[in-house]
Amino acid sequence: MDGVRQKLQEIEEEYNRLGQQLLDPDVLSDPRQLTKISRKQAQLQGSVEAWHQLQELDSRISQAEELQQEEDPELQEMARAELEECQPKREALLEHIQHLLIPRDPEDDHDVIMEIRGGVGGDEGNIFAGDLYRMYTRYAESKGWKVQVLEASPSEAGGFSQIIFSIRGTDVYADLKFESGAHRVQRVPKTEAQGRIHTSTATVLCQPEVEAEDITIDPRDLTIETHRASGAGGQHINKTDSAVRIVHVPTGITVNCQEGRSQIENRETAMRLIRTRVYDELKRRREEAEGAVRRAKIGTGDRSEKIRTYNYPQNRVTDHRIGLTLTQLDRIMEGKLDDLIAGLKAAEEQKKLENLKL
Repeated sequence: MDGVRQKLQEIEEEYNRLGQQLLDPDVLSDPRQLTKISRKQAQLQGSVEAWHQLQELDSRISQAEELQQEEDPELQEMARAELEECQPKREALLEHIQHLLIPRDPEDDHDVIMEIRGGVGGDEGNIFAGDLYRMYTRYAESKGWKVQVLEASPSEAGGFSQIIFSIRGTDVYADLKFESGAHRVQRVPKTEAQGRIHTSTATVLCQPEVEAEDITIDPRDLTIETHRASGAGGQHINKTDSAVRIVHVPTGITVNCQEGRSQIENRETAMRLIRTRVYDELKRRREEAEGAVRRAKIGTGDRSEKIRTYNYPQNRVTDHRIGLTLTQLDRIMEGKLDDLIAGLKAAEEQKKLENLKL
């Protein structure tokens, strides 16, 4: 376990370096930088405290082993008692430390931008997309997070053919990063006269929201156009060029925003989406070029990957990636996602633990 101790020592040195940065006047005068460094230091605190506990136990065990070499029976008995107390504590602490040392996804503390589209099943797929949106908003509410709709295309039958929204709060991506993929629903549609069960799908894309300082986009790579919004939206909708379309030429990524009440608002929203999507695409290309294999990732995150089935007749939800089945669909659709998310996090942690080399 020498590798564990070396890693913990490096973490303590990093923790102390960050502490020194927090005393820098330039950092203190920059709220964004101050928050970033404080958050990073806080993430290391548990490992530093565990390192201090391990050092204390190592010291006590070393002293007890020396006492065992003494000829005095009383000292030997004291040493045995000390070892019986400290050795199991050290073993348990080392196991805990291994979990602390699992590499944290640097994007876990990001807010997210989610996109849900109705898939196979026509109207029923769109209705299910609306059900998923409601499920995520309920979950966000339970966590005290803020939801903002960025773009929406309501379906005449209910739900959405597409809806894009952001969720802001604490460690949002850590909880929702497993949601990307195809979600399948099995139920009797309201329009089904014969009571037959239909299978429909909706696709979910969850991306960490990227701040302006996280990615540099050359303004010359962007084509920005304004046009008149269409659809429901109020008196301004067809009278002003309030909608904004931005194309990132090198990647071909295009976003179109018209939900805002002004061109300025839509432009800001479009830039948020462009930053997030370009960042994600460039990361994907970089990983492919490097031959990177995200062995610890649960699923690929592709829209085409079927990740979960929602079976209404049996009140059952099955996550196919980890083989988890819960007979509490009614609760889950009300936003009670904790058991599902806990299972996915545990599976991801186990994979990372298997790949951890100390």
